[in-house]
Amino acid sequence: MSLKSTSKYISLILRHKPEAIGISLDEHGWANVEELIAGVSRTQPLDMATLEQIVEEDEKQRYSFNEDKTLIRANQGHSIPVDVELEEVEPPETLYHGTGEKYVASIDEQGLIPKSRLYVHLSPDEETAKKVGQRHGKPVIYTVKSGEMYKDGILFYRSVNGVWLVKDVPVKYLLKNV
Repeated sequence: MSLKSTSKYISLILRHKPEAIGISLDEHGWANVEELIAGVSRTQPLDMATLEQIVEEDEKQRYSFNEDKTLIRANQGHSIPVDVELEEVEPPETLYHGTGEKYVASIDEQGLIPKSRLYVHLSPDEETAKKVGQRHGKPVIYTVKSGEMYKDGILFYRSVNGVWLVKDVPVKYLLKNV
């Protein structure tokens, strides 16, 4: 198994299905590292050194250890209800959302909604949003009037890996980049 496939499997477990390997997450999304390693090891090789390498080298910084590395969690992207203790932060005037062409009609009608996740994910720049959008086909980028949203009382959070999170983005705060 490659590091990338092991990382994707860990992401699935820590964001969506801890029960797949018989573990549970606490209310803040933390999993016991020994239990995670034991559970993943039933189907693919994983030891502490490999897990540390995955956390350290993940280009999206998906995971965090606690201070003594006995617990691990996904930084965001959960579909299960956890409180990853996000700090409310005032956003920049604009943020960006990358998506695929197939979602444009729905977004133009409903705005951005979290679907199966807890939050809508926004990018700090157009280049990052484009990369995100490319995962869903031909990319379409929306500019989000985040400063205006914040002034209107909508709360924003920033995960430890720099992704901006918000409960939803109503249509009136969206500009489709053409």
